[in-house]
Amino acid sequence: MVKVVIDTNAFVSSLSTKSETHRLIELVRYKIIEVYLTTEIMLEYEEKLNEKYQIIIVENFIKALTEFRNVYQVKTFYYWNLLKDEDDNKFVDCYVAANADYLITNDKGFNQLKNVDFPKINTITLQDFLKITT
Repeated sequence: MVKVVIDTNAFVSSLSTKSETHRLIELVRYKIIEVYLTTEIMLEYEEKLNEKYQIIIVENFIKALTEFRNVYQVKTFYYWNLLKDEDDNKFVDCYVAANADYLITNDKGFNQLKNVDFPKINTITLQDFLKITT
């Protein structure tokens, strides 16, 4: 099974059933991929989803994430600080701690990771990830 860390922008954009990227949620729901996150990531998901959706939708989504057997909470013990946007480093740290296969993001700020030799972070856009999982 593919192990992923999902940036908030990818999760938020794929939550709506009308979204062209909703398949990401289905991949999680039907246990086709393993998702790794930290408490910090979960709090950011909740914060950003609250800006866009009704509270009951957000609560149900967050609750489902905590109950899925293919969603794993990891603890990070090392902080790599590889990104200029310090708030995004939590995704990189989670990726390394989880030994993930992909960090899914549409945030261009993550492109700077392509110039980092160690640790190697395999970033992919949400659209490209969905292409390889069909």
